[in-house]
Amino acid sequence: MSGSNTETIPDRPGRFLLHYIRRRPWSFGGLLSVIVAAAGCAVAVQYGMKLLIDAMASPDRAATDVWTPLGLFLGFIAAENVLWRLGGWLGCRTVLATGVDMRLDLFRHLTGHSMRYFSEHLAGSLGNRIAATENAATTIFRTLTWSIVPPVTDFLGAVLVLLTIHWGMAAALVMFAVVVAVAIVGLGLRGRTVHHAFAEQSARTNGELVDVVSNVWTVKAFSARGGERERLRQAFTVEAGAHRRSWMHLEKTRVVHDICLWVMAGSMLLWALLLWRDGTITTGDVVIVSALTFRILHGSRDLAFALVTATQQVSAIDESLRVIARPHDVLDPVPAEPAKPGGGAIAFESVSYRYPEGRKVLEDFSLTIPAGQKVGLVGPSGAGKSTIISLIQRLDDVQRGDILIDGQPLTTLVQDDLRAKIAVVPQDIALFHRPILENIRYGRPGASDEEVFEAARHAFCDGFIRQLPEGYGTLVGERGVRLSGGQRQRLGIARAFLKNAPILILDEATSALDTQSEQEIQAALADLAQGRTVVAVAHRLSTVSAFDRVLVLVDGRIAEDGHPTELRRRGGLFNSLWQLQAQGFAAE
Repeated sequence: MSGSNTETIPDRPGRFLLHYIRRRPWSFGGLLSVIVAAAGCAVAVQYGMKLLIDAMASPDRAATDVWTPLGLFLGFIAAENVLWRLGGWLGCRTVLATGVDMRLDLFRHLTGHSMRYFSEHLAGSLGNRIAATENAATTIFRTLTWSIVPPVTDFLGAVLVLLTIHWGMAAALVMFAVVVAVAIVGLGLRGRTVHHAFAEQSARTNGELVDVVSNVWTVKAFSARGGERERLRQAFTVEAGAHRRSWMHLEKTRVVHDICLWVMAGSMLLWALLLWRDGTITTGDVVIVSALTFRILHGSRDLAFALVTATQQVSAIDESLRVIARPHDVLDPVPAEPAKPGGGAIAFESVSYRYPEGRKVLEDFSLTIPAGQKVGLVGPSGAGKSTIISLIQRLDDVQRGDILIDGQPLTTLVQDDLRAKIAVVPQDIALFHRPILENIRYGRPGASDEEVFEAARHAFCDGFIRQLPEGYGTLVGERGVRLSGGQRQRLGIARAFLKNAPILILDEATSALDTQSEQEIQAALADLAQGRTVVAVAHRLSTVSAFDRVLVLVDGRIAEDGHPTELRRRGGLFNSLWQLQAQGFAAE
């Protein structure tokens, strides 16, 4: 059985990050332990320096042991360096592997959405959101590891050291830290709105840019470069404004932080000097108070910036998850039935379907297509033809009734298992910017090269492929732009041959082709249709002239049903459409 799309990902940034930390508890736990130990050694280095200075300040230099403090000092330096390098190695492996997991999980969840979801969002924007989420999460992990945990450890270590010198100074340090933390966190929370607005506008602008680049032919054809440049200028200006507001909030936070730290550093040093003058503390104590104060000064600056950066990145993750992590409209059943082998019989039983905005498409619609029957769907736009073939693939769910394949309701099957029984040849063949061999093999990934070549021969495309400079290794360009429409269509048919599914769906597969190309592809389709259940949406009625059955749809209901010859003899809507097309071809 194929993989299910019933797994979900957390839709809130905190739970999302914790989800991946729990996947690698030993790695993240080990990383945290190493970083805490390294930062602790850094504080111990300062304490070792204090001991060394106190020893050197002794009036009896000959009897003073300076070697033990020196050994501790050098030992802590060595341990600190080793631990930082170990932390870097472990952090690299852990964070990068977690980033890979995130992108794969986001891709899996994104592709589990219904096709309606993709029609509502720019493809470029969705792709950017996956990359932005992984980048933001990686930044947060790096920030926690290198810019948040070390200053916090320094602070705790400094408090412990100051307790051995003067409890009042330790208490003052805690008080200063609380004041600074409250101020920075408060400003950070107030800035979430502007950070979130920037993240959302950035994703939207990137999506619009990708959309324009993807449609560059249209831009050139309509001489619209100037108009699109102006449109993007306006979008970039709005994004820059959002970025400026986010940036300036950071600067305000930094000003508050700098003022607080200036007051703290000055107060602690002044106090230490007064205590030294009174003989309460030693010269080494003054040195370590100075060293720890400036270490905390710089560390807290890093901490403040890191907290603001983390807030920005959390906003970016939140914005992406609101779009990507929403629940799926079409879900796999748990447990699911195994797909039964069969010839591809299709049945609609009292099916009703409406678009999300409420427009009715099908109402109490019933249809039975025996296995192996070839059925054409014709009718005016909006009659329900495309809806029927979408529902057969379960690209969306019906509001009422059942659709069955070989007697099994679609909702009892895993979607991938269902679609494994269906081959589709659409009007616009979607090709990847990959070699032709890989594009055809997409129909059955495990197929051998010889099986791919055989499918290409059946689709009458082996000849033109071998004439290309790289043959089957030729890259086709984005969406196959380096090939003609007829060539792309043949590759789509080759895919369907290779898939060898019992049900074949043809969605106006020849409507955009010239007459010669259509005749060649019709021959390939006729070969492909042998022994399969075929459902074809036909714009050109000649496509379905040799079919077993034609359904004429009007407003979501079957107006006519029968063999094409019989329908022409009846003189109904099908015959009228046939005559109109015949007159059009005669005029050409």
